[in-house]
Amino acid sequence: MRSLRRRLSGRLRRAAPEPSYAFTVRRGLRVPMDDGVELIADLYLPAGPVEPQLPTIVVRSPYGRHGSLTHAPALAGEGFTVLVQSCRGTGGSGGSFRPQLDEQRDGMATHRWLRRRPWFTGTVATYGESYLGYTQWAVAGRMCRDDPGNAPDALCLNVTMADFGAVTWNNGTFSLGGSLGWSRLMALRGMRGALVRARLARRPDRKLAEAFDVLPLSRGDTAVAGHPIGWYQDWLAHERLTDDYWTRQSHTASVPDVTALVYMATGWYDIFLPWQLRDYARLAAAGRPPRLTIGPWGHSSEQSPFLAESVAFLKEHFAGTPAARPAPVRAFLTGAEQWRDLPAWPPPGTAAQRWYLHPDGLLDPAAPDGGSTRYTYDPDRPTPALGGPGLGPASGPVDNSAHERRTDVAVFRGPPLDHAVVLAGEPVARIRFRSTAASADVFVRICDVHPDGRSMTVCDGIRRIGGVGTVATDPRPDGEGYVELDVPLWPAFHRFAAGHRVAVQVSSGAHPRYARNPGTGEPAATATTTVRAQQEISHDGAHPSAIDLPVWTSTGAHAPPAAPEAPPSIDKEGSPDDIRIPCGDQRFGSRRRLRRAAVPDDRPGGPRRAAR
Repeated sequence: MRSLRRRLSGRLRRAAPEPSYAFTVRRGLRVPMDDGVELIADLYLPAGPVEPQLPTIVVRSPYGRHGSLTHAPALAGEGFTVLVQSCRGTGGSGGSFRPQLDEQRDGMATHRWLRRRPWFTGTVATYGESYLGYTQWAVAGRMCRDDPGNAPDALCLNVTMADFGAVTWNNGTFSLGGSLGWSRLMALRGMRGALVRARLARRPDRKLAEAFDVLPLSRGDTAVAGHPIGWYQDWLAHERLTDDYWTRQSHTASVPDVTALVYMATGWYDIFLPWQLRDYARLAAAGRPPRLTIGPWGHSSEQSPFLAESVAFLKEHFAGTPAARPAPVRAFLTGAEQWRDLPAWPPPGTAAQRWYLHPDGLLDPAAPDGGSTRYTYDPDRPTPALGGPGLGPASGPVDNSAHERRTDVAVFRGPPLDHAVVLAGEPVARIRFRSTAASADVFVRICDVHPDGRSMTVCDGIRRIGGVGTVATDPRPDGEGYVELDVPLWPAFHRFAAGHRVAVQVSSGAHPRYARNPGTGEPAATATTTVRAQQEISHDGAHPSAIDLPVWTSTGAHAPPAAPEAPPSIDKEGSPDDIRIPCGDQRFGSRRRLRRAAVPDDRPGGPRRAAR
């Protein structure tokens, strides 16, 4: 029987009904900014009256004004007036494109201009995914606080976050795959046709794969694009997220100021997931919890119901149509392959349970007697990335069983479960760790070990110590040279079935998803010297290495699933200008949902373990 995930995919891709409204398109509108630069926009207008009146939707994009990312034809067909604007320096708009830096001032100027147009419908909703979502965060909190008369009335946010610096330098590690892959795509703007860009995004990119291995990192853009890319150089030069470069483009602090209605959608394998759910939590703490959907997809998946659910959300609040679902949060429970309706995220009844890492490879709620686990990390042969969150369509769970036989990966497994266990939240690994190198990364992954031996990814996370950007947050070593590291993992909603086992991996890299750590502590942009490091995980002391699992103990954990049917599909009206952002991990797997990826340097044996 086909899984629910396959049925969902098929439902969303099937032919869509005819749009309810005919519409016209006015192309090439010029929108003046405060500094005199003009940005180009297209306006989609329903051909006849719409009753009751729906919001005017604003979409601001650096990827062009046509294609599946804007969804403008589909939204106009539902009766919305839609303004699609190209960001500064893109799609014919004036000025230079500087990612993130100009979106607040340009977005605010656009909203003020919009409300003076004769076709304005009286309320404003913003819409879009990824960067198109960031442009919404850039204006929403600031305008709701300082200029409420021109602020948006609703936000529809998909796979996005309010601070792109946090994902670029994730806990001190540089997100090489996503950063260089996205820069590669954007560097092609105006140089090649849209079909070429789309083809590059869907196929493994040999040139990009080779550039991932270039040192120093500051030469990777030249290796893939033939010239330095200004913003990529800026990202590398600013390892500290406290630098003014990053703080002036972060809008996290203004998230609680958003008083508009908010709908969010994301996926368990999206690169922005942890931060998007923290944005959700900030709004919930302010007393304005968004509507939220979390599905079994990554950043570029066609399975997401974002378009259909956004339309239903806006029509419910502005046209009085009945609510589309009974609870504010709908989340897909992986492992059980079920949708669940929840009152909030994480669901009530979730509590942390600490499981300890033992020197014999056991993972258990009982504390160990002592000992240590050792492995060697060689940045010249870095531990490879295997699956996990990414920008491309291949994101998702993979079989780690071969990867776990590498000698640079320590593995800890619990006994077979005698009853099902559900994780619902953000696990945190607490690793007592030391390294012979000046700088080291700690990468932690949770897997679901099936009775047939497959070890399937659930979630993971990483943290660097000894880096330029981590000095302020690095814990002090104790008398034995160990540091106690908290490593937050990706949020998860996963059911481990009875008879399955919980596994935890600890390693020191996931290249090229995260750039390898050379080990010297030098600036990442210019480091070329590499140091082979001996890494050690301690099971001794007052705080032996462990992981806190957010276990859902409520009766809801075993309740019947929500209605399995996805929202009705709406045709996204793609065009030859469609693009998909390339994934840094493309060379490690195919597009199949569950796949066994070839693992470089797959050596038998496990990590060397010290005697107790």
